[in-house]
Amino acid sequence: MAVKLAIIGRPNVGKSTLFNRLAGRRLALVDDRPGVTRDRREGPGQLGDLALSIIDTAGIDRTRGDSLEARMRAQALAAAALADVILFLFDAREGVTGLDEEVAEVLRREKAPVVLVANKCEGRKGDEGLMEAWSLGFGEPVALSAEHGEGMSDLYAAISSKLAPAQLGAKPSKKRAARRIFAAAAELRAKTAQPEGEGEGEGAGASAPAPQKPLAFAIIGRPNAGKSTLANALLGEERLITGPEAGITRDSISVDWNWRGQPIKLVDTAGLRRKARVAEKLEKLSVAESLRAIQYAEICVLTMDARDAFEKQDLQIADLVVEEGRALVFVLTKWDLVENPQALFAELKDKATRLLPQARGAVILALSAQTGIGLQKFMPALMKAHKDWNAKAKTGDLNRWLKYMIERHPPPAVDGKRIKPRYLTQIKSRPPTFVMMCSRASALPDSYKRYLVNGLREAFDMPGVPIRLIVRQNRNRFDPET
Repeated sequence: MAVKLAIIGRPNVGKSTLFNRLAGRRLALVDDRPGVTRDRREGPGQLGDLALSIIDTAGIDRTRGDSLEARMRAQALAAAALADVILFLFDAREGVTGLDEEVAEVLRREKAPVVLVANKCEGRKGDEGLMEAWSLGFGEPVALSAEHGEGMSDLYAAISSKLAPAQLGAKPSKKRAARRIFAAAAELRAKTAQPEGEGEGEGAGASAPAPQKPLAFAIIGRPNAGKSTLANALLGEERLITGPEAGITRDSISVDWNWRGQPIKLVDTAGLRRKARVAEKLEKLSVAESLRAIQYAEICVLTMDARDAFEKQDLQIADLVVEEGRALVFVLTKWDLVENPQALFAELKDKATRLLPQARGAVILALSAQTGIGLQKFMPALMKAHKDWNAKAKTGDLNRWLKYMIERHPPPAVDGKRIKPRYLTQIKSRPPTFVMMCSRASALPDSYKRYLVNGLREAFDMPGVPIRLIVRQNRNRFDPET
């Protein structure tokens, strides 16, 4: 079982850099300015033979009340309460500050053991800070450089000393390992020799079902559209920082949870503004993280403020999702603030059909994450979109449908020559992708391809799913066109 490790400290001491070092890749945003990290981010990591579940947190500040810094502090303390071991990180070059002492006072009240870590110890500039660290009362500090990877073996020894023997995952002796291998081989031979149909009931040694792959969906949209509030409402806890300020979320935060036995991977993303307005380096990194989340998601939930929905930026985001081949679900948030909701919903639905023909039939949900209005419809709609995105059609059904569509509306003649579609087959799903063989494929108009795509979406019940139609032509060595 992975050891849950929370990295705690004041702002700008290198917590996200250490998180990336232990994770083995750049997951968290890193910048020179303080306060880059806001939400707590969790990810897998490895240190020697220790499997880790690392939690990166925001810097703990003195701020109290309802400010953004106070909400970031609350998230950091929630991570400390969940951890098996706490890494108390401070900047050895700056030495122990008053704020470090306040953080130490807070961590003394936590149940989890604390490992004091002095970061930025490359060279000799951190020697004085290492001596000051003894005053914090957590024993000998571990000197390391998260940026350069120095001191990782000392960190491994310090963490191991705080863990119980069961958490260390001691390796079995050679004799015990050999006995396990022979036992597994004997069990495999017994299963192979067993007649088919026997031993499938309870207690008959039936193999355990394979773990179900999590359904990954990303909540995307413009800043201050209610993305994090929606994520918190689905999770049933204040997992992500929310507030009236626009642009609170900077990282793409992934959260694993379970809905009616289905594992879910929810990704909350930073708001996507128009490219011309993105000037700062940090916002560019946030946008890049959001775009990466779209690429790796199966379903994208485009969240819009119902009072300002389907603006130009929303349409561009939706078009990007369709280009990436992801299933799309529209969510109109803050529905409790809308006047005359029925008329507005009909107007927005007509607007979506008119402005986004490439996502025709996509589900539009109106809800309020604050009050819970319409929230019960969200997950069923998401599962339906995922099912449609994985849809597969039989070749026989497709060719009967193609024959009907050609009889209903044959392809236009180009340069006096007819185009003859021959057959249609599906080569993959996720998203549904079809190949149609026909004569003079390069001359088939785009309007006829759209006619076929819309017909596929309607006939095979795939609303709102991006459908890809590839038109190919058989080679003919006697025809110079092919």
